[in-house]
Amino acid sequence: MSPDELVYLGVLAASVPVGFFFRYLSPSVKQAAALLLGLFVTVALCHIHTLHSLVTVIGTWIIIKSSWRHAPALTLSWSFLYLLFFRLVTWVNLPAPTPFTNAVQLILTLKMVSLANEVHSFHTEKKRDLSSFGKSPVVGGLSQEPSLYAILSYSYCYVGIITGPFFRFQTFVDWLNQPKPLALPCLDPCLQRLKMVPVYGALFLAVNAFFPQGYVRTDEFLDQNLSYRLLYMVAVFFVFRMRFYVAWCGAEAGCISAGLGCYPEKALSKPGGGPTVGYSADPSAEEKYDFRTIQNIDCYNTEVCVKVRHGMRYWNMTVQWWLHHYIYSSAPFKSYTLRAGWTMFISAYWHGLHAGYYLSFLTIPLCIAAESAMEASVRAKLGPRGQSIFDWIHWFLKMRAYDYMCMGFVLLKASDTINYWMSVYFVVHIVAVCCIVVGTALKGGKRGVKSEGEKTESVKEKTGKKTD
Repeated sequence: MSPDELVYLGVLAASVPVGFFFRYLSPSVKQAAALLLGLFVTVALCHIHTLHSLVTVIGTWIIIKSSWRHAPALTLSWSFLYLLFFRLVTWVNLPAPTPFTNAVQLILTLKMVSLANEVHSFHTEKKRDLSSFGKSPVVGGLSQEPSLYAILSYSYCYVGIITGPFFRFQTFVDWLNQPKPLALPCLDPCLQRLKMVPVYGALFLAVNAFFPQGYVRTDEFLDQNLSYRLLYMVAVFFVFRMRFYVAWCGAEAGCISAGLGCYPEKALSKPGGGPTVGYSADPSAEEKYDFRTIQNIDCYNTEVCVKVRHGMRYWNMTVQWWLHHYIYSSAPFKSYTLRAGWTMFISAYWHGLHAGYYLSFLTIPLCIAAESAMEASVRAKLGPRGQSIFDWIHWFLKMRAYDYMCMGFVLLKASDTINYWMSVYFVVHIVAVCCIVVGTALKGGKRGVKSEGEKTESVKEKTGKKTD
C-alpha cells in the first residue's frame, strides 16, 4: 500500500470510534466540534491548499445570497469552473494540490451544487404558498436559508471529508437535531458494515501482489499473449473493486457510528438523497431504522447484477443520485442514450482531466445501447430457460466491459489506454457495436419491445415524476 492509502485508511479507522463520541453531544456542540475536527483534518492533509475549498465555499455563499433563483445553475458553473482552475494551477505557477486536496474538492463540489438546489427549492416552496409553508414543508426540504456558519459546518463536517459519502445539507441538519441520538442503532449496523472489510483488504493485497497495475504500462506486458492480457484486466478491476469496497464500507461505518443518515425505514430513504416520503416516529411502537441515505456501495449487487446500467446503480451510489438529480434530469437531450452520454461526460470531468476517464465513461453509453438492443430483439423473444442463459451471458459480458473500462481509470493517459485496448483488439467496443447491429437487424428496423431504460424514461414523461 502507498503512503497516501495508509493515511486514508488511518482517517477511516479513526472516524469510527470518534463517531460514537459525537452521539453524546448537543446539537450546537456537535456542529462546532464536527466543523473544527473537519478543518483540522483538512488543514493537516491539505496545508495551504485548504484555501481552494474555502474559496469554493465562499463563492457559493455569495451566489446564494445574491440570487437564489439562479443559484443552482450559477453554483454548478462556478464549482465546475473552479475545478478546472484547481486542476490547472501549475499553469499559473502555483503549487500542485495534494491528492487529499483533490478528494476534499471533489466532495465539496457535490455538496455546493446540492446546497444551491436545496436553497432554491426552499424559496420556491415558500413563495408558492407562504401561508402553509411552515405547516407542510416538502419532504427533506429546508426550513430556513442556511447561514455562512451553517454552510461552513456542512462543508467541513469531519464525516466523509476526504472519502465521502455525499450527503445533502438537510441530512446534515437532521443529524445535528436528532432528538435521541443515543437511542438510535449504531454498534450492530456498524459491525455489519465492517465485517467483510478484512476479507476485501486481504484480497486486495493478495491479488495486487501478483498483478501490479504498473506492469500494464511496460513493453514487456504488451509482448505477452492475448489470453494473459485479457486475464490481467480482470485482475486489475478486481483489485480496483476491493480497494473501494474497503474505503466505502469504512466510510459508511464512520457515518453509522455517528448516527449520520439514520432515518426510519418507512421514510424509504435513497442513497445520497435521504427520505422520499413523509415520516414521523411512532412513540407507541418500536421504530426500525436504516442508513440507506449514506450507503455508497452495494458490494453484493455490484458483483451479481446482470446489466451495465445496473452496475452503475450499485457503485458510488450517493454520487449516482447526485448525477441523476442534478445532471441527468436537466440534460439538454431527450434520448436516454444521449442523456446517459452527457451524464457520463460530466462524471468524467468531475473525476479529472485525464483522457482515460473520458474514454472509459463514454464507452458506457455504447454498452448500454448494445444491451438495450439485444434485450429488445433477442431476450424478449426467448422463453424462461432461454432468458436465463441470456442473462448469464449478459452478466459475463457486463463484467468484462467493466474490466475493460477500468483500464482507463488505471492508466489515465490516452496513449496508454488506447495501447492497451489495441492490444486486446478493442474487444468490448467491437462486441458492443456488433450487438447494436444484430439487435437492429433482428428488429427489422421496426420499434420493438422497449428496454428497461426506455420504459423508465417513458414513465417519467407521462407522470412528470423523477425515479431513481
